Amino acid sequence: MILPHERIADIRMRLDRDGRVIAADLARDYDTSEDTIRRDLRDLAAAGFCRRVYGGALPISPASGTLAERRLVNADAKMALGRAAAALAVPGQLIVLDAGSTNLCIARALATQASLTIATNAPSIAAALEHASGIDLIMIGGSVDKRTGGTLGARALRDALVLRPDLYFIGACAVEVETGVSVFGAEEAELKRALIEASGSVATAVTDDKVGTGAPFAVLPWTDLDHLIVEHETSLTRMRRPHDAGPQIHVAQPAKETP
Repeated sequence: MILPHERIADIRMRLDRDGRVIAADLARDYDTSEDTIRRDLRDLAAAGFCRRVYGGALPISPASGTLAERRLVNADAKMALGRAAAALAVPGQLIVLDAGSTNLCIARALATQASLTIATNAPSIAAALEHASGIDLIMIGGSVDKRTGGTLGARALRDALVLRPDLYFIGACAVEVETGVSVFGAEEAELKRALIEASGSVATAVTDDKVGTGAPFAVLPWTDLDHLIVEHETSLTRMRRPHDAGPQIHVAQPAKETP
């Protein structure tokens, strides 16, 4: 019989390998009760190793560090995602880019386009677009949150509520079919929900390490997301995707190396 600490170690291995675990499957495989497995998952979640969801658990998203830390991670992949996301923009649109290291790369890709109005709550994104001749820039005010790198709180929410974006690029900490788009902060989630409600279309670009993971605050159901930009189609195998619902998938192409 497998010992409790061995079972918990094996569950952690399965989370790393498969990107999710199902309580009923674990109970069958370990010949134990689902209540026992749920206790194991609660212990793992309390220790910060997973995020509990209905029927099982997901890995914790790695996007919990500060913006300054996240900018240095997967830089090339984020640049490719930025180019792919920018291709969704249409001249004449009002576009919102909220804070995030991948959204900063989208802003840099949009900087060469013309006839766009871009609103953002991120000072770094505003700085990237400040001198872009074809961009009319709107800054969402408020107190800057060091972790997200964007303005949050009552002032930011008030500024956001007057916007009616054609396209909203939402910064995501985690994306999964059952939990949708989720983030780590309550105020961050509140601002995003307000912008989602007002937007004609919602898109998010995510690196592979965020796909199939969870974060504490739900923002947008999978079926309400219009566009998902990913590094590789294979990264989506970690999620159980329904064939009749969900976003349009766009796969970013890496930059071609010059000979």
